[in-house]
Amino acid sequence: MKILVCIKQVPDTAEVKLDPKTNTLIRDGVPSIINRDDKSGLEAALQIREKLNDGTTVSVVSMGPPQADVALREALAMGADDAYLVSGREFGGSDTYATATIIAAALKEIGFDLVITGRQAIDGDTAQVGPQIAEQLHIPQVSYAEDLKLGEDGKSIIVKRQFEDKAHVLKVQLPCLITAIQELREPRYMNVGKLVDAYNSEVKVIGFDDLKDKLNPDWIGIKGSPTNVVKSFTKQARAAGEVLTDLTPEQAADAIVAKLVERHLI
Repeated sequence: MKILVCIKQVPDTAEVKLDPKTNTLIRDGVPSIINRDDKSGLEAALQIREKLNDGTTVSVVSMGPPQADVALREALAMGADDAYLVSGREFGGSDTYATATIIAAALKEIGFDLVITGRQAIDGDTAQVGPQIAEQLHIPQVSYAEDLKLGEDGKSIIVKRQFEDKAHVLKVQLPCLITAIQELREPRYMNVGKLVDAYNSEVKVIGFDDLKDKLNPDWIGIKGSPTNVVKSFTKQARAAGEVLTDLTPEQAADAIVAKLVERHLI
């Protein structure tokens, strides 16, 4: 089996700053990590390979600038077999749809039986790219996977899917795409020996010229993005609320209702 895991390098901070002119993240001086959901998906792929022990391979794929090479090498140090960086100026400014179009073309070029992505990236939180990749590849998908295992027939995946206060258990035939939540697996640490190997290994770069037979230039980059960011802003601090003490439940309820009426909310 050939498992491809899509990962993204994201800023390691909850206090993201935005450029007010471009509405994009300011990444200078901010350390980067592998997106948490993606790392959980990578661990799930590695465990499937270890359980099968039949020559199954796990490859990691990331679309981004050249510095995303660092995240790919971390994935190699965790145990991935090889890594691909999808990168090119032609891809710059792509929204989720254009990004999914590019990544899907790269996955077709590499070949796969199972694709695992994170549910969403912490720097965007759209949860759109994984499902859009599946649509581009015309394969079934299951999102929000909190557990998964290979079916007894070896040709399907059984997925426990998070769904509000319940769960769905679904069986899906290969090839398919799964989007992982952080709870799917606890990622392992990098292996020291493999860390050395990771920096001696080749990260294969896939550029526009490698995919031009599969990509329409009008469907990628800023030109091919049907959406754009009009305005972005950080979460603003809120003033301290009023604390009501020494009240009976009935008095507390009356006080809350009075405040809602005062603010014309009810």
